[in-house]
Amino acid sequence: MTGTGAPLNPEFRPVADHAILVVFGETIGEAAHAAVRRLDRALSRHPFAGFAEAVPAYVSLLVDFDPLLTDHATAEAAVRALLVEAGGVEAEPAVRRVAVCYDGDLAPDLPEVARQTGLSAETVIAAHLAGDYRVFMYGFAPGYAYLAGVPEPIRLPRKATPLRGVAAGSVLIAGPQCLVSTLTMPTGWWIIGRSPTPILTGDETRPFLFDPGDRVVFARIGRADLEQAGKAAG
Repeated sequence: MTGTGAPLNPEFRPVADHAILVVFGETIGEAAHAAVRRLDRALSRHPFAGFAEAVPAYVSLLVDFDPLLTDHATAEAAVRALLVEAGGVEAEPAVRRVAVCYDGDLAPDLPEVARQTGLSAETVIAAHLAGDYRVFMYGFAPGYAYLAGVPEPIRLPRKATPLRGVAAGSVLIAGPQCLVSTLTMPTGWWIIGRSPTPILTGDETRPFLFDPGDRVVFARIGRADLEQAGKAAG
């Protein structure tokens, strides 16, 4: 079991006429996010009348409700009552393994990341593989899971100019964050590899590979393994 008691005095902010934002801190960190996850689970176990859904982020939880069935004050009271349960411990996180190939054109930004960090390309790869990654939230596009845990030596700010047409499956880093893209889209993050691991599952009951709080472990593969995985998926 992991985690410490969730803060019992988060800030509550009304959002439009149908939601409240429960804020556990202003700085991204494991303690605040653990509190977010615990409250999210408590709401899933004990939803209040009118509860619609909860959307976890780095340090906050958006609690959406039906304004025809309840209001801000009632929803806040219901959430506050769950904070005691949310202050308990949480189960060990699931571990999700993601394959990544760092070869040549699949990692077009790897040489520049190495140059800017003063490391060799192989040292950048080793650092990326050694990161302690946690899924903090989904956002921006379907299946875009934001992972915290990029090691300090390879952290770089986003690029000044985004690149269009970045392939799905690209492994991206920026600052302390990492993600595996699921669509061909522009990005200003650094492209350091390509993964064949499916993030979009096609299962309506579980559309994404990860849940917030999951740990992610990257495993290096060669181009032949990547191509074989692609053929198997196709």
